[in-house]
Amino acid sequence: MMLCRICDSTELELAIDLGLQPWCQNFLKKEEVGKECFYPLRLIFCHHCHTPQLDHTVPKETMFCGYDYLSGITRTLSDHFSSVASEVNKLFFQSKKEKAALDIGSNDGTQLKHYKALGFKVLGVEPSQKIAKLANEIGIETVNRFFNQETALELNRKFDVINAAGVFFHLEELHSATEGIRHLLKEDGIFVVQFLYMKNIVENGAFDQIYHEHLLYYNLENLGVLLHRHGLALFDAYFSSIHGGSIIAFVGHNGKRPVSERLEILQKAEHASGANKLDTYVQLGQRMTQMKAENIAYLKQKKKQGKRIYGFGAPAKGNTLLNYFGIGTQYIDFLVEKNKLRKGLYSPGSHIPIILEDEVTTQPDIYYVLAWNFKKEILANNKHLIQSGVEFYFPVNPKIS
Repeated sequence: MMLCRICDSTELELAIDLGLQPWCQNFLKKEEVGKECFYPLRLIFCHHCHTPQLDHTVPKETMFCGYDYLSGITRTLSDHFSSVASEVNKLFFQSKKEKAALDIGSNDGTQLKHYKALGFKVLGVEPSQKIAKLANEIGIETVNRFFNQETALELNRKFDVINAAGVFFHLEELHSATEGIRHLLKEDGIFVVQFLYMKNIVENGAFDQIYHEHLLYYNLENLGVLLHRHGLALFDAYFSSIHGGSIIAFVGHNGKRPVSERLEILQKAEHASGANKLDTYVQLGQRMTQMKAENIAYLKQKKKQGKRIYGFGAPAKGNTLLNYFGIGTQYIDFLVEKNKLRKGLYSPGSHIPIILEDEVTTQPDIYYVLAWNFKKEILANNKHLIQSGVEFYFPVNPKIS
């Protein structure tokens, strides 16, 4: 019997079933097409702590050891990381001469690069060997390990700032890792948790952000339950439009800092929204069915008109959408991507070939935008294509500027 990943309750109920799906980061070589593994992708809801979560775990060694997502590719994300580092430094450590920052799941070192520029001594922990190597090559000291309590004890250092950006919902060893964070955080230290806000995932209809890497889905309420189990507490948070809607939460040792007014405002709005109720997720599942019908009708119509359609971006979440909608090469010829590590690969399940931006010789009539979370940047960077008549279609249309 499964226990809730946060509170160990057995009061779990199915909310959304996306069927069997491949692991979304398993981009395929040509000879691997059709041989990929499929796993259940189901969102269940805990009636005790109100946590939406997956009921099937793809082993972390499968998902992260060969990871090829790079944080530094998009300017929007790098600028966001710079803003976070600057705010943390200004609010808490401006006058401190010696200060240290740890990033968990540090990827290519983009977040730590901004802390380093502010005078922090930095260290990253990253499970992907090739990405850890890239970070070390640019001068960001990075340990190639999964982060858990054992890793924390081996590091045997204290940090002023511990950062987890887009990784805290990935953790298979959730309680071990959280205990490791508590152990490494200085008494007056700040744990910065950056996470997709489930309240906004629902509001955006962004079901594609449900995939196997995301084992848990956080609102402020259930994050608080987890932290409390480990002697930590939320004391401040703000909303960011990054990734279609995220929370940047500040955490300290329990009772160490007063709760901010802006956190209380966010918590009240979350409660009023129904974000912590099962019905909210059941309704999202119903909305997904409608989105599928609308998208397939649109693509069929455009193909009937003889339009050439390319996918814009090959993000992990795009594979949830493609596979749930049943979209493959019958509609989309190529996925056009910036990440050179994905050159010549194929999307799992849908088997659409990936080409790099500079390999596009003939522009399509339509870009079907899978990387919708960078909508503002995409539209700004491609004004020339839009003016020439290329349509940018967003299957998920986020409520962000």
